[in-house]
Amino acid sequence: MKKTNASILIIDDQEDILFASKVYLKKYFENIFTLNNPKNIVELLAKNTIDVVLLDMNYRIGFEDGREGLYLLKEIKTLSPKTVVILMTAFGKVETAVEGLKSGAFDYILKPWENKKLLESVKQAVDKARKEQKKVKEVEIKNDFFIGNSEAIKKAYSLADKVAKTDANVLILGENGTGKFVLAHHIYSQSERKEKPFIAVDLGSLNANIFESELFGYAKGAFTDAKIDTPGRFEMAQNGTIFLDEIGNVPLQLQSKLLQVIQTKTVTRLGETKIRPLNVRILTATNLNLKEEVADKNFREDLYYRINTMEIVLPPLRERNEDKIPLAEYLLDKMIEKYGRDEITFDSKVLEQLEKHAWNGNIREMENKIERAVILCENNKITVSDLDLEIVTPYEDSSDDIQLSAVEKSTVEKALLKNNNNISKTAEELGLSRGALYRRLEKYNINIS
Repeated sequence: MKKTNASILIIDDQEDILFASKVYLKKYFENIFTLNNPKNIVELLAKNTIDVVLLDMNYRIGFEDGREGLYLLKEIKTLSPKTVVILMTAFGKVETAVEGLKSGAFDYILKPWENKKLLESVKQAVDKARKEQKKVKEVEIKNDFFIGNSEAIKKAYSLADKVAKTDANVLILGENGTGKFVLAHHIYSQSERKEKPFIAVDLGSLNANIFESELFGYAKGAFTDAKIDTPGRFEMAQNGTIFLDEIGNVPLQLQSKLLQVIQTKTVTRLGETKIRPLNVRILTATNLNLKEEVADKNFREDLYYRINTMEIVLPPLRERNEDKIPLAEYLLDKMIEKYGRDEITFDSKVLEQLEKHAWNGNIREMENKIERAVILCENNKITVSDLDLEIVTPYEDSSDDIQLSAVEKSTVEKALLKNNNNISKTAEELGLSRGALYRRLEKYNINIS
């Protein structure tokens, strides 16, 4: 039997799983790689072209909800968009599977698997990878993402193109859902570091207890679960770019540690004394007004100036009225392709509502509503009810000098009221992690008891 010329990566913390799957799949595919530590994904993807990843969803004893796998899935899709991921777990839940598929996974397999089903899934994933490789090449040529024609967004991307060729630290400001990650990745893709790693870290979701180990790495024996020497995110980004999202939410006591790494361009792993030099470009983003945070003593002034060599502000969608309909049409085409639907169009009444709607959740809100509409619509025509836009929500801005913090507090309070104080649902609607939402509740003294 002739083997398929494809590279498969299997990631699992159980050696017997790695051995069995490698022996079986080696009969059908040319290259089989295995990893028992997901921390080494970045290095392996940087050195090899991987078509398909079989990714276990649970790695730490006592943590069997699949959240680690979902996090690693997003990391892989960021590092290697053409790679197709199949999730696998012995603790399968329908909700986790659906979330994984929505986040970009190709398939979901429960352990122990049937060999024939595993093989069929991997074969289909390889076919998918071939198609994705063609798409990635096209994207590299035509920059396949939506910018828009409003003056504010064109100014932001023009500035990004200029600063991309330098090594300057960039601070990206903008509300949740305005496209800060997309802009950061655009800067990276236009830079001289584009062939090196791009590591994105959501600082708002990092618990203070794991902040240092995740960012700076740790030595074997540094703490109970530290079984091997492990590099942190800064080391993973060596010679490339690290994107620190939600930097405004880093607790004050941890900001000094972050400042030291940025300032000295060195990192020391937990449990070590060895100083490791860094060659990393730093991009940061936040939805907070850092100048106000500095004035309120919530953010270090010296850290603010270290990350803010160049500042780029992304406008909210309500200030880009001429971009609303073109953006909606772009997102519609994207969802049609994602779900393999026939040609779908907007009902004429929808276009009027698209322009009137405030889009307080910005591009992320529009994308979510259009994805929902593509799933629900009948007769290939999206209606107002499909988009759930019957009620037009005005953006409250009663005075020119209204404080950003007041707007944010009001938005959080309204979201809590709408979701009956459910923290998880409120955080999801606002585009925040639970930790980031809790910090805002504390900051604005919002009591939900």
